[in-house]
Amino acid sequence: MSSLSHRGREARIVIVGAGFAGLSAAETLVKAGFQNVQVLEAMGRLGGRIHTTRPFSENIIELGANWIHGQKGNPLFQLAQEHGLLSEGDSARIMCQPHSVTSHDYFFREDGTQIPTEDVDEVCCFFRQLTSRAFESELEERHNGLSFGGYLDSAFSESPLATLNDGPKVFEWCKRIECTDEASSSLYDVSVSQLGFYIALEGGFFNCLGPGGYQALLDLLLKSLPPEAVLKNQAVETVQWDLKAEEQGQEQWCPVRVVCENGESYEADHVIVTVSLGVLKERARTMFTPALPKSKLCAVERLGFGTVDKIYLQFSERFWPEDCAGIQLVWNQGPEDKDVYSCDCEGESWKDTWFKKICGFDTVARHPTVLCGWITGREALYMESLKDSEVRDVCVRLLKSFTGWSVPEVSRVLVSRWGHDPYVCGSYTFIPPGVNAVREHEALAAPLPAESRYPKRKPLQVLFAGEATHVNFYTTTHGAYLSGVREAQRLISHYTDKTMNSSECT
Repeated sequence: MSSLSHRGREARIVIVGAGFAGLSAAETLVKAGFQNVQVLEAMGRLGGRIHTTRPFSENIIELGANWIHGQKGNPLFQLAQEHGLLSEGDSARIMCQPHSVTSHDYFFREDGTQIPTEDVDEVCCFFRQLTSRAFESELEERHNGLSFGGYLDSAFSESPLATLNDGPKVFEWCKRIECTDEASSSLYDVSVSQLGFYIALEGGFFNCLGPGGYQALLDLLLKSLPPEAVLKNQAVETVQWDLKAEEQGQEQWCPVRVVCENGESYEADHVIVTVSLGVLKERARTMFTPALPKSKLCAVERLGFGTVDKIYLQFSERFWPEDCAGIQLVWNQGPEDKDVYSCDCEGESWKDTWFKKICGFDTVARHPTVLCGWITGREALYMESLKDSEVRDVCVRLLKSFTGWSVPEVSRVLVSRWGHDPYVCGSYTFIPPGVNAVREHEALAAPLPAESRYPKRKPLQVLFAGEATHVNFYTTTHGAYLSGVREAQRLISHYTDKTMNSSECT
């Protein structure tokens, strides 16, 4: 019979970060019987890259993560389903598929004319076929050494669709949309050969949450924790680990010490670090004493971490048709075009056309007069530096020039700024060309020190969780959640008494 040892119940565990990774780790530990679990959150709110807010009405807006990706094997989908937190009905289905072209999407050329849906669908269908081959590791040998963008360009150039008048322009739109999935400035920054390690779970790719949004799922996790277990406004400055001291002539291992920016400190037997890869890129070399091993620092450096932002516009009245689920912008020459990207990547001229990275404006569930624009990469970071009013004016100009419709006054604008958030520094992970995804994800997830490699050292002093540490589910909320459970289970296994009772021996 296996049970948590007394030493385990008394073990002090500090968790850095109260996103899905940190809260799932805390919940798992508390349910297993650990009695000293403390979660430290740098922000004044909980959730990390989950940010459910109500700026326009009593209905929610998601500034961060929007959907649950997949169903089978997805613990967040199962949790939402069990507690009745999912949206239902046709309207929810439409709102949950912003990156899937349907008859409800209106595509406009730069000259203000509309592209027939059947023409758009033909190109988008081919684009989905190409991306599916990449994610299912069905690439031809000649494509393996290319970037994601290079592979797509090569395959598309051989298609008859490349000769159609709108074909290349719609294909560029598809690439811009894919950038929001990859959180990259360009698909030329993403490895195509490593995409196959990402696993898309079965079921609807976009599963919408109901009126409570992602906050309702966070609340379920928080209910299982003692109120005092989670502290806000506790930004961690340093994690001091692998420390030794002399006591009565003998060398003793000291507890791990977590020091916050406000001067408060916490001693622990184990610390689970769940900060984003973006934060690690900024602070990995200064946040830990002694320094992290080279393998982990290299993983932090080699993995990509990009920014995806949203621009919410609330209008005084609805001006788009009832059957319109999105206004998509198709440029004559977009920022994802290889020649344009190659010319601009070293210069600053792209800042003059940052708005070309906005794919379009989608309708928002339960908000009849709100549109949401998506922007990613370096253009998103530049947009974050602008005033809300300037972003608003540019978006209104785009809507007017592309559609030719009469666009009413914007009553309110809400812009996310994940790239400049000091406690996030971006949105989620991608794999650059030349990077071994499995090796770097595993190096990032490796605990310090590992039990088996360093038997004389105090084991599992610092553990790591978060979407960037998951080989197959990086970028996703369920990847973050499962990584927290993984590290909690690592500690549970470490403290479990594996003894058998007499009945099991006979």
